Amino acid sequence: MLSTAPVPHTSAQEHLGHIVFISAAAAMGGFLFGYDSAVINGAVTGIQKHFGVGNGETAFVVAIALLGSAAGAVIAGRLADHLGRVRTMLLAATLFAISGVGSMFPPSIGLLGFWRVVGGIAIGIASVIAPTYIAEVAPTAYRGRLASFQQLAIVLGITISQLANYALNQAAGGESTNDLGGIQAWQWMLGVEAIPALVYGLMALAIPESPRYLIADRREAQAREVLAEVEGPGVDLDARIAEIRAVLDTTHKPRAKDLLGGRLGLLPIVWIGIGASVFQQFVGINVIFYYSSFLWQSVGINESNSLLISLSTSIINVIGTVIAMVLVDRIGRKPLALAGSAGMAASLSVAAWAFSFREGTGDSATLANTYATVALVAAHVFVFCFAFSWGVVVWVLLGEMFPNKIRALALSVAASAQWIANWAITVSFPDLADWNLSATYAIYAAFALLSIPFVVFFIKETKGRALEEMG
Repeated sequence: MLSTAPVPHTSAQEHLGHIVFISAAAAMGGFLFGYDSAVINGAVTGIQKHFGVGNGETAFVVAIALLGSAAGAVIAGRLADHLGRVRTMLLAATLFAISGVGSMFPPSIGLLGFWRVVGGIAIGIASVIAPTYIAEVAPTAYRGRLASFQQLAIVLGITISQLANYALNQAAGGESTNDLGGIQAWQWMLGVEAIPALVYGLMALAIPESPRYLIADRREAQAREVLAEVEGPGVDLDARIAEIRAVLDTTHKPRAKDLLGGRLGLLPIVWIGIGASVFQQFVGINVIFYYSSFLWQSVGINESNSLLISLSTSIINVIGTVIAMVLVDRIGRKPLALAGSAGMAASLSVAAWAFSFREGTGDSATLANTYATVALVAAHVFVFCFAFSWGVVVWVLLGEMFPNKIRALALSVAASAQWIANWAITVSFPDLADWNLSATYAIYAAFALLSIPFVVFFIKETKGRALEEMG
């Protein structure tokens, strides 16, 4: 909460520590984003057995949350501008908690889908509000690394969800439909989310409102306190407020028509944001996190071992993300994206080749040990290449690439496009895998390859530039 007391002088190290805490608190929404979106991976088999449904209904339940995410992303910008960044975080935390409890006790597959949509709306809001807030409070010199907290939180959420899934599955004797205290293991997997949702809400109460939002809301005295808090000692607060005010005063409240322009209906910068979001998803990264249990079972690996593999890929994801956080402000956004695109294209191609040797279909499908090993290594390399590049770079770019006057709204549109692309990949994978698993991965490899010219010709480097310079 904001304090009316004078802000004491702090050392540079103490100041940076405070900024890290603020950014980490905002990024807690990313943790829940990762947890909620990936936890379904471990529950898929239990849901199928409990409700007696096939791949089609399962894909619906997995993917329906992503449509909720798209809706949440669309409304997040307006919520952030109307309620403020912190109150919007509190709303997301509430929706996460409600979704977790509802998903734990669904009387039908349809109601499970409904609670997944509620969680999806929270994910969409969190995917927009965290990068927006962090970009607005972070000092320019640290903005890339602090914005990376969003992706680090996402991958930690994914990892913890896979660890929880594996632990609960093991506690239930390797079957997610077995009871633990009278409740099936897959239900516990979905319900545990309520705990970090509560933590997110408490942390949101402990951080200040965005100074840019406060200035836009004519609360300059509070904005001055927050700027002193986040900019550190030695900063000319009058000059900073004047700079932000000058930008805000020459603009107006963002509306949908402000995004319109150019030959293709939207401003070029908006299309670039949409393109980056779509490419991030069309490489198939979330197949690994939503369906890896299903994927590895489809080549003859049992449920327990497939969950262990899911955990190992999540750990690789964390390692790659930490590397990106170290490098994003040192070597820039574009070099990381290009290196990742090349690595993803190569590893996905190898995986496609290995999967071409799969024999049989459905539960009877198998993959010879040599090719299974190659596929596992390729999948881990793919996750690593994504994590140190596109996983972080896209969220950093979306938080800083748009002009001030349209930032929140444009980010909402780009994030919504990301969720729609995610939904398309997620809902199509089970049928595509049944059709031809190898060809499916070849398609993902093609998108990774196409992302290279997209970065070269359309992405502008934003390293070291103040948000007020974006135009």
